Amino acid sequence: MMLRLPRHVIAKHLASGKTAFYYNLPSKYRALKCPISNEPLGTDFAEMTKRAETLNGMFDEWDAKRKGEPVSGPAAPKYGTVDWLFREYRTSKAYLEKVAVRSRDDYEWAMQEVCNTPTKKGDRVGDRLVKTISPRGADKLYDKFIAGAKGERLRTGEKMTVLCRKAWRVVRRLFPDEFPKDVPNPWVGVTMKTRTKNKKLAVTRDEVYAFAHGCIEHGEVEAAAVAVICFEWLQRPENVVGGHIKWTGYRSGKKPTIRIEHHKTGEIVDHPLEEVLEDGTVVKFYEEAEEALSHLKRLGVSMILYEFEKGKAKPFAFSTMQHKVQRMRKELGLPAHFTFDACRHGGMTELEEAELTDGQGRALSAHRTQQSYIGYAKRTEKRVLAATRKRHAHRLANETATSVQNEQQNRVQNEGPERSAIAE
Repeated sequence: MMLRLPRHVIAKHLASGKTAFYYNLPSKYRALKCPISNEPLGTDFAEMTKRAETLNGMFDEWDAKRKGEPVSGPAAPKYGTVDWLFREYRTSKAYLEKVAVRSRDDYEWAMQEVCNTPTKKGDRVGDRLVKTISPRGADKLYDKFIAGAKGERLRTGEKMTVLCRKAWRVVRRLFPDEFPKDVPNPWVGVTMKTRTKNKKLAVTRDEVYAFAHGCIEHGEVEAAAVAVICFEWLQRPENVVGGHIKWTGYRSGKKPTIRIEHHKTGEIVDHPLEEVLEDGTVVKFYEEAEEALSHLKRLGVSMILYEFEKGKAKPFAFSTMQHKVQRMRKELGLPAHFTFDACRHGGMTELEEAELTDGQGRALSAHRTQQSYIGYAKRTEKRVLAATRKRHAHRLANETATSVQNEQQNRVQNEGPERSAIAE
């Protein structure tokens, strides 16, 4: 299966069997002193595509200048401005290596919102020099960020302020002369209004499989598989959609397992799919999930791909898969909070409802810390009932123990005088 590569990107097969991608400009541009460097782009197709898009944009700007063509717009901001700052942030390692691919659209939107915010004089914030943004100015901009047409948008203002604080910190380290020395980051200390944070909801096993079976009937097999993988094997949606679940990791070794690589933490979990008992009985742990996966076509190494041309396939854009979820959950009458994230949260909640220990749950989810693990499991009625039962049993046990102790004490006290009378 052939994948269409971005401009100036080449692929090489490694000894490990993986395919690595490299940004490689033709030598004629090197002779013309092109400042865009060749660089390795890793083995992740989705991340490679995003980075290649950034590098090709920088190349196009340089090429246009070389040819004497006018360069305008956000691709060529004035040096030292807020527009320029966000452009440098986009190309930094802090952005490319720390910001998840599926989150970058939100980051792009927030950066545009910040830059397009009008100042008191009527010009754009993006056209202002970074040095001119003072702490008082940052406070006033926060007030503008939260002012929405339908009321205060506190979550949006918080996201934009935190983004500015981070971008200022990252770019200042690279270009210290473009920032004032007395207050290099005016966004540190901005007081934001307290808001009630919305909790991410979880969906149930029944809802996940109602969605999966409905998607299969409507020909949306890939969406069905993503939901099942997120719920059963607790994989992050962006990794599933990005093509990280591979056929080579599914029932390919000596033992029947499915390999889940958690790219955020670097952890790998081989989930067992079945067990053979002493009497020869085979117990399948994920029979319904595997039945859903059986409908997928093998278009390449990754499980979740779509064929855009005959013999050519590539991973879905995350936004495309999100649209499929929204359309199908309406079609199937599922709750509005049904998302792939909610599927993963539902799987995590089921771990707690099964009353697994913290160590057992983290062995399946690959969370490194107890704190990060606890945040995913929701306080459902089943969990509350199980906790209530244990608490009730604990109280009964204490009452029984107290009753026994009191009975023993009373018996000893009653027997004391009798022994004294005999002695006399």
